[in-house]
Amino acid sequence: MPDPRFYHRAGPFKLADLAGRCGARLAPGPDPGLLIHDIANIDTAGAGEIAYLADPAYVNALSTGRCGACVTTEKLAGKVQNGAVMIADNPRAAFAAIANAFYPPVPPTALRLDRAVAADAVIGADAVISPGAVISAKANIGARSVIGANAVIGPGVVIGEDCRIGPNTTLRYCLIGNRVIVHPGVQIGQDGFGFVSGAQGHQKVPQLGRVIIHDDVEIGANSAVDRGTTGDTVIGAGTKIDNLVQIAHNVEIGQRCIIVSQAGIAGSAKLGNGVVVGGQVGVADHVKVGDGAQIAGKTGVMRDIGPGEAVMGYPARPIKQFWREIAGLSRLTKRDK
Repeated sequence: MPDPRFYHRAGPFKLADLAGRCGARLAPGPDPGLLIHDIANIDTAGAGEIAYLADPAYVNALSTGRCGACVTTEKLAGKVQNGAVMIADNPRAAFAAIANAFYPPVPPTALRLDRAVAADAVIGADAVISPGAVISAKANIGARSVIGANAVIGPGVVIGEDCRIGPNTTLRYCLIGNRVIVHPGVQIGQDGFGFVSGAQGHQKVPQLGRVIIHDDVEIGANSAVDRGTTGDTVIGAGTKIDNLVQIAHNVEIGQRCIIVSQAGIAGSAKLGNGVVVGGQVGVADHVKVGDGAQIAGKTGVMRDIGPGEAVMGYPARPIKQFWREIAGLSRLTKRDK
């Protein structure tokens, strides 16, 4: 369920009403008047919640959730053993329409020009709010934290103790631990890049998750960390991120990782503890990288990487294999003297 400190839920809605909103049809059996109270991920959905299944690779996730209803395709409908079934040609687009019903876009509320700190914001002892910074409604700034000039702290954001939030940063939809350093220009909690493409163009998928940043994380200048779609984007304790790094929606990064400049981690990728990611590395969506893995600069990771594995190249392969290939190619192309 999306965090109520950031998102305001409408509903509940009858199952038939949701089907009408998203252009889907109900499979035989369920009560059209069944009330659905919220949206959820397929692996965590409970009774009264609706999820979607568009990819057979995620059928096993149905067993960990007990969704009240599931939007899926005709082909996958038989895989849904629990809850009502709603059939759509494009389940992801249908789910986006349902999410918009529960969480319609809310226009931003402007602060009064004479008040840069909202009246209901909580500012801890000895915290410093620099000139031009904006602290929005119900935000909570921990003791001794420093908010830099022209930083914008969105509604409901929580920042722990002894943090340093640099100038010209924007923090929204996020919970920040203690002793976190956010360098100038960083953007945290903006929309994930989620769209469903179709005949009518690119339909925006609502981004209703959060960013969770644990203690002692450092994020370099002009990096971006997108919030999750329905779950959270998570950065583990002690992880250090260089400048100009992109962390997409629903990425999970473990503890004490190092991520070097201009790396990009695509949506729902998972990095274990102690992973080292070199400069200009690209990690594809949904890839899993095991604990202690090392990814050399300019590598393209399009498959899972095992614990402790060192990889290099595009596509990524074991680093010793990469250098053997380079040496072999050098021998083949070397001119005879």
